[in-house]
Formats: sequence, C-alpha cells, structure tokens
Amino acid sequence: MRLLIIGAPGSGKGTQADAIAQHYGVPAISTGNMFRAAVASGSPLGEQVKAIMESGALVPDEVTDAVVADRLGQPDAAGGWLLDGYPRNLAQVATLDAYLGAQGQALDAVVLLDVPADLLIDRLLKRAQIEGRADDTEATIRHRMDVYQDSTAPLIQAFQARDLLVRVGGVGEVDEVRERIAAALTARLGR
Repeated sequence: MRLLIIGAPGSGKGTQADAIAQHYGVPAISTGNMFRAAVASGSPLGEQVKAIMESGALVPDEVTDAVVADRLGQPDAAGGWLLDGYPRNLAQVATLDAYLGAQGQALDAVVLLDVPADLLIDRLLKRAQIEGRADDTEATIRHRMDVYQDSTAPLIQAFQARDLLVRVGGVGEVDEVRERIAAALTARLGR
C-alpha cells in the first residue's frame, strides 16, 4: 500500500497519518518530522534546514527528494508506506513517479484533507502555543499558506486527473475525520 496524505499546513495530516498507516500496516513517513530531527541533531544540514523552516520557506527539492528516497529504500518501507508532507510540488511528483517506476511500483491513493483557510490559521497558532514550535508564528503561517497555494495546491488537480485523489473533509473531531478517511479509502481501495 503506497499512499500520500496532502492538505494545507494545519489540516491534520500528521494527526491522521499515523492512524492510516497503522490500519494498513505501513510506516507513516513525515518529511516534517525528518527535518525537525535534523534540526534537533545540530548537524550542518540541520542548521541549514532550521534557517529555511524558520523563514517559512520549503526545504529545496534536491535535499527533500534525496531524504525521501533514502527513507523509502529502508526495509520497513518495502511493503508500502504513507507519505506526509511529500511531494509538495509538481517537480517532486515527477521525482516520486520516477522512483516508483524504477521500483515497478505505483501510488494507490492520495488522501486530501480539506479544511477552510481561516480554521487552519487558528489551528496552527494553537499548535504553536501547545508544542512551542518556533516555526509557527502568525507571519510564518501566512507565508506557508501562500507557499502552499502556489506550489502544493496544483497537486490536487494533478492527482485528480490521475484518478488517485480521495477528498475528505478535515473539520470535526479527530475520530470523526479518521472514520471519514477510513470509509473513503475502503470505498476507493476495497480494503
């Protein structure tokens, strides 16, 4: 099972990714978590990533592509995975497609969590207070929303054109959204 979960920052991707991955018995792979771990390590790459994240910009494609390909090549991902936070633009989609093609694999589905923009900003500001995330200031959040609209939103059309998109309303209690995702994936994939 090879799945993606996409949506704007604050849409609940990370919250839902673990449950979906657990249901299908595959690892949830979050580029955000991988990058935060690099920052915490204090390595030169971590310092570079920290500066990029604090500005609200995205880590360059070549760095992200290499980190993801390395992770997908690890033994626990051999039977499938759920990617959270990748791909973020059409160039990364092409890179992922090439990687999968070389492995004789393909995506099974792409879950889109739909949440209105005004709710997203509120969610991210609350998360910043609770988790102490330095990259979740209001100015940075608004910049990330602009970056999402410019770079990531076109993925919705691309995956819809490939008949991979599973659109799910992301507003409501965590369990309600989880049940909607499970029902939508079951309807789409038959499992």
